[in-house]
Amino acid sequence: MGNITGNFIGQIHLLASIAALILGFYVLVSDKGTKRHKQVGYAYVLSMVLVNLTAFMIYRLFGKFGIFHWFAIISIMTIIAGLYPLISKKTKDYLVYHFNFMYWSVIGLYCALMAETFSRLPDIVLKETGEPNMVFYKFVGIGTAVVMVIGVSFYLKFRPIWQNKYGR
Repeated sequence: MGNITGNFIGQIHLLASIAALILGFYVLVSDKGTKRHKQVGYAYVLSMVLVNLTAFMIYRLFGKFGIFHWFAIISIMTIIAGLYPLISKKTKDYLVYHFNFMYWSVIGLYCALMAETFSRLPDIVLKETGEPNMVFYKFVGIGTAVVMVIGVSFYLKFRPIWQNKYGR
């Protein structure tokens, strides 16, 4: 697995990412508010903490702090924004806020999957120096856009249902 992940940190990142992808998908499609939803949701958050922490230890693609590190910061902010309404319960619609932010956390994770997949195509997307070329950015942009379009379509479909069911 070392040639896929690079090192032990990469292995943790990969395994936590796979867990987060599965757990996040389950949380999105399962019944909300159940004991199972909460348990799987906490496992998702834990896996995302590992994904984001290890992301800050990986510099294979750029050799320095890069665009994916900025997206890890956004991911952390989205998770915090999704948990805060549950903890504070300051508004009557706190569950709707929770669903909205956690939904986008999972969609962002699937966008990251697209970017990671394309970063593994070195003959196509990397220069001889190992740096990403324009094809890389086009592939990542198109892949991310496809995921976002699918995510937005599901969001527009389910947001009114969430608001009616969980808004107060």
